[in-house]
Amino acid sequence: MLTMEGVSKSFLGVRVLHDVSLTLEAGEVHAIAGENGAGKSTLMKVLAGEHAPDTGTVRLDGTEHSFTHPSQAQAAGIGIIHQEFALLEHRTIADNVFLGREPTRRGFVDRRAMEERTDQLLTELGESVKAGLTPRTYVRDLPVARQQTVEIVKALASDVRVLVMDEPTAPLAEHEAGLLHGLVRRLADRGMGILYISHRLREIFELAQRVTVLKDGRHVITARTAETDTDQVVRAMVGRELGAYYPPRAEPGEWGDAVLTVTGGGNRRLRGIDLTLRAGEVTGVAGLQGSGRTSLARALFGAAPFTEGSMTVGGTSLRPASPRQAIRAGIALVTEDRKAEGLALRQSVRDNALLVTRAVPTRGRPPAGRGLTRLLERVRLQARSEDQQAQYLSGGNQQKVVIAKWLAAHPRVLLFDEPTRGVDVGAKAAIHTLVRELAREGLAVLIISSELPEVIGMSDRVLVMSDGRLAGELPAGADEEDIMRLATGHPDHSDAA
Repeated sequence: MLTMEGVSKSFLGVRVLHDVSLTLEAGEVHAIAGENGAGKSTLMKVLAGEHAPDTGTVRLDGTEHSFTHPSQAQAAGIGIIHQEFALLEHRTIADNVFLGREPTRRGFVDRRAMEERTDQLLTELGESVKAGLTPRTYVRDLPVARQQTVEIVKALASDVRVLVMDEPTAPLAEHEAGLLHGLVRRLADRGMGILYISHRLREIFELAQRVTVLKDGRHVITARTAETDTDQVVRAMVGRELGAYYPPRAEPGEWGDAVLTVTGGGNRRLRGIDLTLRAGEVTGVAGLQGSGRTSLARALFGAAPFTEGSMTVGGTSLRPASPRQAIRAGIALVTEDRKAEGLALRQSVRDNALLVTRAVPTRGRPPAGRGLTRLLERVRLQARSEDQQAQYLSGGNQQKVVIAKWLAAHPRVLLFDEPTRGVDVGAKAAIHTLVRELAREGLAVLIISSELPEVIGMSDRVLVMSDGRLAGELPAGADEEDIMRLATGHPDHSDAA
C-alpha cells in the first residue's frame, strides 16, 4: 500500500532524517519506535505533507507522490492523529468531523447531512464505541479517550486509507488503551494501513504485526513482532537491555522510619485511607481509571484535602489544607499533566526549576548558580542551556525539569503521578534510576502509574486502589493478575490478597 524510500530531511542545516525507508501493507498495524528525537514524528510529517523531504520518494499503490501541503496528502488518503488533538472543544462532534469540509445545500451548511453521516460513521465503529455519543455532543464534554474517537471518525470521514497515530495511548489509562486497541484492530480488518508510534513496548507487541526502530534519524531495524522480542527492540533504540529499565529494589532492612502516615483519611472522593510511607521505600499505587489514585495524591498534597481522619508528616500532626502547607512540610507532587500543571512552558529551564522555591519558603536554601547547574545535571537534563524555554524540550526532558523543580525544595516525601507518561524508553530508564537514588538517600517515594510493569518493576510494595479506597497491599514483584483482581473488586481467588 505504502512505500517510503530514501527519505532525508534537514532543518537549518541539521540532518534529522538520513535515507529512511519504510513500507506498509493494507490491513497492517506497523509500529514505529525510538527515543524522543529519533525522527519518528518528522518522518510521519513528511508522509502527511507537513514537511517536504529533501530527498526520497513516497508511493501509494505504486504511484509516486510529492506532497507539499497536508491537504494533498489527505486527498490521497493519508491522515494523521497527533498526540495533541486538533479539535474545537466548543463545537459538536459533527462540527469537528466535517471542519473545513462542511456539506452545503442551497448555499448553506447542511447540518442534517453532517449529523447523519457522523452518526453512520460512529455506528460503523461499533455500538461499544458509539455508546453515549451523538453527533450533537460537544467535544468539551468528552473524556480524552472519547476525544480520540472523534479524531478517528474525522479520518474515516475523509476516506483515509493510511492512518498515522502518534502516541495515541499516552494520555489514556490502561483500560481505555484496551478499548483503543480494539478500535485499531477493527480499522485494520477493514483494510486500512496504520502506522502506530508508541513508547509502550507491550502494546507494540500486542497490536502490531511489524515494528520499525529509528535512532538519531536513521533506520535501525524492521522486524515482525512475532519474530523478535522487547530486549531486541530496546537494544536497537537505546543500546542496552530491558533489565536496565528497573534498578534493583531496596531490601526491607534498608527502609527507615515512617515519614508520612494517614489514618482513616477521607474526603468526597476517598474513604478509609490507612497509609504509611517510609524513608528509603518506593511505594507503588495501582488501580483502574477513576479508582481514586490521583485523588489520593492530591489529598496528601493538600490540593483536594482530607476532611476526615488524621495525618502526620515527620512525626508532626498535619493534615495539609493547601499545597502551600504541604510544600512547607516537605511534600512534593509531580502531577500527571506536566504541561498544564507542572511547567510554565514559555519560561526558561532555570525559571521553571526555581518555581517552587521562589513561591514558597522551604526547608532548604534555593539552589543558585553552580548549585542549580548541579541539580539539572543530577536529573540528567539534556537542554541547550538553562535559558532554553521549556516548551522546546522533549517530553522526557520536560519531566526532568519538573522533578528538578521539586528537588530544589528539598522534600522528604515525593509523590509521582504517572512519572513516565509520554516519555521515551531512554528517559524512562533515567527517571527510574533517579527515583531509586532518591529513595536510597532517604526520601519516601510514592509512584502512581497506569503501566503495571512500571508499578511492579519500581515498587518495594504495591497498594491497589478501587472505588476510592485501598483495596489491598501486595509485596514487591506482585503479579499483574493479583493486582487486577484487587483493582476490579474480585480478590477472592488471589493467594497474595
